[in-house]
Amino acid sequence: MEINGVAHIQLTVNDLDRALPFYEEVLGFMGMKAVVKNPEFLYMIGGRTAVAITRSSAENRDAVFDQRRIGLHHICFRARSREDVDAVHEFLRTRAVKIVRAPTEGSWAPGYYSLLFEDPEGIRLEVNF
Repeated sequence: MEINGVAHIQLTVNDLDRALPFYEEVLGFMGMKAVVKNPEFLYMIGGRTAVAITRSSAENRDAVFDQRRIGLHHICFRARSREDVDAVHEFLRTRAVKIVRAPTEGSWAPGYYSLLFEDPEGIRLEVNF
């Protein structure tokens, strides 16, 4: 048996009013399309991947994202070229998005080139080639 990729990722956020427009805009720029969108849920598909955004439970709304805590560390989207990584960077720079690391070569693999940024909750997102 061999898996055929990741079907979807579901992220839980505290401030859905900020997260939904952020993800719809950023993931939309990366070619994903919203297939389910309502005030409580966003589900976008593209590149053989889907991302869902939902609200945290009331008892967990005081928690903040910490990539060193158990659970999600970050999500990395694979680009088709270095130019695509640069295009996402330019797109994010025109918005008030926190860029953690501008596009740079990484030592993780030969030719690894990536951009690291955060969503409104501080969840780390990466785009790499």
